[in-house]
Amino acid sequence: MDKNISDKKKRSIFALVAVGIFMCTLDGSIVNITLPVIMRDLKTSLALIEWVVLIYLFIVASLLLSFGRLSDIKGRRWIYTRGLFLFTAGSLLCGMSTNVSWLILSRFFQGVGASMVMACSSAIIVDIFHKNERGRVLGMIGAVVALGLSVGPALGGSLLHWFSWRVIFYINIPIGLAASFAAAKLLKGGKTDIARKEAFDWAGGSLLALCLGSFLFAFTHGYDWGYSSIEFILMLLFSIITLAGVVIIETHVKFPIIEPSLLKIRLFTLPLLSAAIIFASLFIIVFLMPFYLMHPGGYSVGRAAYIMVTLFIPLLFVSPVAGSISDRIGSRLLCTFGMGILCVSFLCLSWLPPAAPPSAIAWRLALAGTGTAVFLSPNSAITMNSVPQAFRGIAAATIAMARNFGMVLGVAIAGTIFNSVFYNLSGGFTLKVYKPELQEVFMAAFHYAMTAGVVLAGIGIFVAFSRGPE
Repeated sequence: MDKNISDKKKRSIFALVAVGIFMCTLDGSIVNITLPVIMRDLKTSLALIEWVVLIYLFIVASLLLSFGRLSDIKGRRWIYTRGLFLFTAGSLLCGMSTNVSWLILSRFFQGVGASMVMACSSAIIVDIFHKNERGRVLGMIGAVVALGLSVGPALGGSLLHWFSWRVIFYINIPIGLAASFAAAKLLKGGKTDIARKEAFDWAGGSLLALCLGSFLFAFTHGYDWGYSSIEFILMLLFSIITLAGVVIIETHVKFPIIEPSLLKIRLFTLPLLSAAIIFASLFIIVFLMPFYLMHPGGYSVGRAAYIMVTLFIPLLFVSPVAGSISDRIGSRLLCTFGMGILCVSFLCLSWLPPAAPPSAIAWRLALAGTGTAVFLSPNSAITMNSVPQAFRGIAAATIAMARNFGMVLGVAIAGTIFNSVFYNLSGGFTLKVYKPELQEVFMAAFHYAMTAGVVLAGIGIFVAFSRGPE
């Protein structure tokens, strides 16, 4: 913490970081609901239009660690301000797109900017705020992330009702420009402006991006291709080969992308693993619940979206409180308790009947959201507090990377279990041909997937408690 920073300036910097995080998470969710309109307007195919979403997510996930390391070298301000500006420029290009190729390329640049912003946001907070304040403030950042994810579809639908789809990108421009100039001024001097005379490992960073990107690509397309298909095997093999290249390079360079000493810190590695587990668990719910709501549940798309929001609401209110408590008692008990609540929520979800009323679904989702909210801010705080100041950039990026990997893993687990059970019990049908008479088969597959969530969250309880005392 920089002792010369006033409380007023701290609040201004927090607001600045919150704006950047909100824009980046919002743009990851707001575009989905506009895809049918964009596809019609640009006269393109479904196979191409899905890349408007995928390219953004892949780029963010693939470059997080590299930009986290770069922020330790060049300084947090250098990376953050340029990330905001690049994200804003990418938004302008997205809005100006006249064809789908232009839009996909613009989303690529937008993703690069978003990864720069997200890679060092938590590190800026830890640099600015005192150790006894970090849990509460990181909890508030978690609430901002939840807000961005949850309001995206609703805001996108509202803007589409009154304006062109291009407005969802243009709205970022004045906010992004103001935030980038404010960041350049507010973050000048202090710990966020510290640069180090170390070389950036371009070879390792490039191979790492290829490794993570190919891994994510393989597991997001695994079920469509088939897990024994040549496409999936080749993509996974490429990921393994590039990972081997990363290991070889990182063990021989003077300044590696991934600092090996961090992996020896118990209160860094175990919270990191438990973070990946909780996001994998959470995204089993995020992925499958809309299908449950719209198929056996019979809810409309709009009503299903509103019911799903109850999953994220607890993060807005519970995360800051959990963070404040963790500043006094530590993270171990809170994180174990939060993972336990999530485990119970999966058990309750596995007992859902085919056509449950909204209240019965909502309290189960709210329980899952509460468990996640109790876990997240204490876990982020201890992970960041346990690393030296010089490596907080790469630590913050690694946390974000664990979150993204957990999301992909959760979707892969949910898709594999659900689709396999559905296919076997239905006699070769897939969910694309869902009919009311397949309700019993759907619910059996759904229950198996939720039971897998119980097991995964149960493992998370053990990992969360295993971190030991602080």
